[in-house]
Amino acid sequence: MKQTYTFGLDEDSAVVSHYLQNEGTKFAKTYRAAATKLLSDDAKVEQSIVAENPAQYNLFPEVFQVPFRAQENPKFTFIDLFAGIGGFRIAMQNLGGKCVYSSEWDSQAQKTYFANFGEVPFGDITKEETKAFVPDNFDVLCAGFPCQAFSLAGKRRGFEETRGTLFFDVAEIIRRKRPKAFFLENVKGLKIHDKGRTIETILNVLRNDLDYYVPDPQIVNAMYFGVPQHRERIYIVGFRKDLGINEFSYPEQKKITKHFIDIREEQTVSAKYYLSTQYIQTLINHKERHAAKGNGFGYEIIPDDGIANAIVVGGMGRERNIVIDHRLTDFTPVTKIKGEVNRDGWRRMTPREWARLQGFPDDFIIAVADASAYKQFGNSVAVPAIQATAKKLLEFLKIK
Repeated sequence: MKQTYTFGLDEDSAVVSHYLQNEGTKFAKTYRAAATKLLSDDAKVEQSIVAENPAQYNLFPEVFQVPFRAQENPKFTFIDLFAGIGGFRIAMQNLGGKCVYSSEWDSQAQKTYFANFGEVPFGDITKEETKAFVPDNFDVLCAGFPCQAFSLAGKRRGFEETRGTLFFDVAEIIRRKRPKAFFLENVKGLKIHDKGRTIETILNVLRNDLDYYVPDPQIVNAMYFGVPQHRERIYIVGFRKDLGINEFSYPEQKKITKHFIDIREEQTVSAKYYLSTQYIQTLINHKERHAAKGNGFGYEIIPDDGIANAIVVGGMGRERNIVIDHRLTDFTPVTKIKGEVNRDGWRRMTPREWARLQGFPDDFIIAVADASAYKQFGNSVAVPAIQATAKKLLEFLKIK
């Protein structure tokens, strides 16, 4: 029987794709009733076919014929909150893990996630109906939650005072599901956010209200883990206290092994990535104005043997990582620009180069337009740094 279900970026597709990815495991029961009803009613697929063992690879190619399929015999299970495009997921799958739940509200990121993992993430994690699908008995909670200020009017700085923030939703899931461990990632500025009160509240909730062993958070720089990008992020790990774990060591940060030339596009890139002569002059003028005021703000050129600045969304995100590439020979503009395509080799890095700066493998599908791709990779985690830290976490959990 041919399957006619059409996957979209909605909660129904999240339910169905999660069920199919977990079919045959104990986690399928979380999704089974809702998924089989949707498949039977919407796709005219007999419920028994889906429930017993559909010819999944043939019936649902969008789910199973993807670059990063789930582990068939996983060593551990995890959930992926604020999943973005799946940086945490790649790292954890590389270590033998299986993702049993994912959540991401941005539709463009959901599109990329589905193209690579065959799973539509659930949407808004602040909604109870979204939390309701988080399964029981997974091992590790992963989350790159956004940084928000808390209301500290009561000055108790505990669980209740995080309500209304996205950290509260992470904490609530930890409270309900009691995973063995969690791995949280955030911007370096979390450490001093709101004069240090935000991180103080987070650690108090995790350590005291939720009763987890939480070593001091660590600032981890991706450039020491095989990507040529100076990217510092704060990592917070924790272990359920009944496991008896009372120590943890983050991976060492010692060696820089990659430079921009190692991740540069192999072939000549399109003229659309090369700056116009007029835009270059604008950047030069902008930098000179700031320099005259004693500021160091402005564009930066990354040499072939250099390390990129942290890739970020908005502002000067791309302009702080300009490279010189003289391979272009056809200077005909392919987009509307003011002036001409410069002959001095100035260009932006491509989305694929940004993907490589974050440690994404080359078979990772960029399923969106450039503007969205830059945003997605700029918001992502650096996969190798996450993987190195997660490997340590699993060692302390005695998962090998």
